[in-house]
Amino acid sequence: MKKRKLFILNLILVFIICSLNYFQLYSNSSLNNEMIIHYIDVGQGDCILIQVNEKNLLIDSGSSSNRNELLNYLTKLKIKKFDYIIATHPHEDHIGNMDTIIKRFDVDKFYSPKVTHPSICFENMVNALIDKSLKINILAKDASKINLGENTNVEIFSPLKNMISDNYNDYSSVIKLTFHNNSFLFTGDAEVYTENQLLSDNIDLKSDIIKIGHHGSKTSTSYNFLHEVNPSFAIISVGENNTYDHPSMDTLLNLELMNIQTYRTDLNGTIIVTSNGNTISIDSLKD
Repeated sequence: MKKRKLFILNLILVFIICSLNYFQLYSNSSLNNEMIIHYIDVGQGDCILIQVNEKNLLIDSGSSSNRNELLNYLTKLKIKKFDYIIATHPHEDHIGNMDTIIKRFDVDKFYSPKVTHPSICFENMVNALIDKSLKINILAKDASKINLGENTNVEIFSPLKNMISDNYNDYSSVIKLTFHNNSFLFTGDAEVYTENQLLSDNIDLKSDIIKIGHHGSKTSTSYNFLHEVNPSFAIISVGENNTYDHPSMDTLLNLELMNIQTYRTDLNGTIIVTSNGNTISIDSLKD
């Protein structure tokens, strides 16, 4: 009996040590000529942390219902400061934790589209920015300057500068990040309306990895758009057993037809992408 207890204690100890080493690896990786992208599991929402050249960029913050999990994850990575924060659009599942993030961490610059929302979480976000004397830099096509250091390029493809729409998802930013020879597309909750605009503008959308729009909803990621991006990998940020039936079968079928290897936060947990500028490796916390 004593041997069994000792074995279990040793097993727990090994697990704790491995977990600490895991987060230690990723907390230091941006110092080693690599870029790390954390597609953080925040349930039915989006939250992406990009680390490169000793800079941190946060895209969205997920829903407030997953606040503790998000803060614990950032703490394990020893995050102290965000050089840039982007709120892709003002829905709660994307900005639900923005007020807490702004209050608890140092922030250099904050970006969001030129649109307001009557929700409490939007009001809390704005008040947190005011308390920190941070201004909202308008996020719009070709109008935003985000510098993540050498060998990187950040392009803002949407929203359009004069966007007017009753659908808040139409304000979602579509962002392409290039690091040496690797590229990554982040689409927020952009839907087919935005995708068609980008296709008609003949923008270079080709990317190695795409973050699928709107949690895999059937209103996003058309076959034509996916074909133009032509990614090797797709990542869907989506909640387990969500009430929206995300991701849709249409989206999953398109991904399968194009033979795109797909990761999902509901199945794989937080997904961590490492790039040295030429090759990409992908890990997930549930594997």
